[in-house]
Amino acid sequence: MEQNERFDRIFQRKMKDFPLKLAVLQHDCSCYFHRSLLDFDLIEHLDDFEIRDDDVFIITYPKSGTIWTQQILSLIYFEGHRNRSELVNTCDRVPFLEHSEHKVDHVNRPSPRLFTSHLPYYLAPKGLKNRKAKIVYIYRNPKDVLTSYFHFSNWLVTFEPSDNIEHFMKMFLDGKVMGSLWFDHIRGWYEHRHDFNILFMMYEEMKKDLRSSVLKISSFLEKELSEEDLDAVVNQATFQNMKLDPQANYDYILKAKNWTRTKEGDFLRKGTIGDWKHHLTVEQNERFDRIFQMKMKDFPLKFIWDINEE
Repeated sequence: MEQNERFDRIFQRKMKDFPLKLAVLQHDCSCYFHRSLLDFDLIEHLDDFEIRDDDVFIITYPKSGTIWTQQILSLIYFEGHRNRSELVNTCDRVPFLEHSEHKVDHVNRPSPRLFTSHLPYYLAPKGLKNRKAKIVYIYRNPKDVLTSYFHFSNWLVTFEPSDNIEHFMKMFLDGKVMGSLWFDHIRGWYEHRHDFNILFMMYEEMKKDLRSSVLKISSFLEKELSEEDLDAVVNQATFQNMKLDPQANYDYILKAKNWTRTKEGDFLRKGTIGDWKHHLTVEQNERFDRIFQMKMKDFPLKFIWDINEE
């Protein structure tokens, strides 16, 4: 109860003048955060969080390639990660800013600091707006986000399970999931892109051409890779290799802490394009399309819905 009331005080103070209505969720979840993981001290002083010029942030909506991008950045920045001479997990190399799980002392971390976050643009530290620190924003077609999130929520004990995808789809489209509305998250970051030094990367294009995507990301980060290093990054960042890599797949964290409803399954489930076709009915798909067209009208970023699309 005390933790819940503290969150509400922080949230009300920070969002006092924010014009949009935001859903506050039950089952230990709240808008954009999972309360059991939240670093309340950091959130309370987020405006004053000191950003360094060489900081790098991965920003995503949940289930959009977060762990994948953590692995890519770890491989780009750390030779010891590429040649496996340093056995450090990606979640420790690129920790979540807003989570308290590992009690990271961000102030004393050596530069360059790499961060991960699901924060909406309006809760990002003010220092990010000096346009020196870099943000890599990964976005994925929302039907596959929905499908992946449905399975993920049913697997983790800390999330409310859904009996069927119809139930979860309603929650997803109402913003009653961790991360709130997908539409608001991507629109918010894109429409305020000029406030930040930000690169938008499409999950599906990364799947189709990982090598070119790694080059694009490393160029944005001003990190030059030799051909040998590039080969190592691409090889170790494939879904198949990450699924088998305990440093990259997160499974040991979840299963060691008994956070899953069953020992079956993996944090990295499929990582494919178009899996929504195996889950959504024709009616659900058409309903989703109507809402997408209404919410994303005139939105310029491209989306790929099927592996066969160019």
